[in-house]
Amino acid sequence: MTTLRACVIGHPVADSRSPLIHNHWLSLHGIAGEYVREDILPAEIELFLITFPLSGYIGGNVTVPYKENAFIAVRGRDAVAEALGAVNTLWHEDGELFGANTDVYGFLANLDESAPRWPERTKTALVLGAGGSARAAVHGLLERSVETVLVANRTRARAEQLNAHFGRRIEPIAIHDIPSRLAGVDLLINTTTLGMRGQPPLEIDLARLKPGALVNDFVYVPLETPLLHRARAAGHLAVDGLGMLLHQAVPAFERWFGVRPKVTPELRSLVVADLAREGLA
Repeated sequence: MTTLRACVIGHPVADSRSPLIHNHWLSLHGIAGEYVREDILPAEIELFLITFPLSGYIGGNVTVPYKENAFIAVRGRDAVAEALGAVNTLWHEDGELFGANTDVYGFLANLDESAPRWPERTKTALVLGAGGSARAAVHGLLERSVETVLVANRTRARAEQLNAHFGRRIEPIAIHDIPSRLAGVDLLINTTTLGMRGQPPLEIDLARLKPGALVNDFVYVPLETPLLHRARAAGHLAVDGLGMLLHQAVPAFERWFGVRPKVTPELRSLVVADLAREGLA
């Protein structure tokens, strides 16, 4: 029996929970396959991607810091990858490498599951950060017809790049202007690494945040970030980043293995238990 193999590509990649997710689905659906980690040094990534169709893998996920490298390496991309300039899912056909981006799908599916009908009460969103994750969030928000997306970043020029790329509904604001804008924000999204294990905390006072606003943190290590803890304590609905990780894996698994898996409470519990073993849940 042929064993189908896929992988997650990054550096470092030891903390990735993607193998746990995909191997759970492989077992659940009785598919002879495995999903492993590939920690690739920056000096080796270009060659690794060029030779990926010969690697024995049917596909792979790409994580930090190689999504832009993958975008450049593929022969063809889906529309979302084109819009974001980043590829997080790879496969190959007839020796040629192709790519897609499932981050927007994961972001939206997570919000849809955690806060049904959220677009109906979201006119203004505030995105913290202006990197690749922020681009995914902005793309998803515009797709769901959010009227105004404020973007705050330590380097204002990067926030202004999102305005240039996505259009007039994107409004760059200065970090020091965040407190004065919170009263009009329906959805606050942290796409930075602030609050992640080993990173500085995210310093933001939620006292002025609009009552009933939704707070979404892309960070999931730890699962309960200080931002989410403060949001819940203030009565806001808080959405962690684990759901995004789980949902973005769905289209990739389906492409590689031919079965569309489901994100279930059992799967979430499996990952949460794994985080808990390291004191991160």
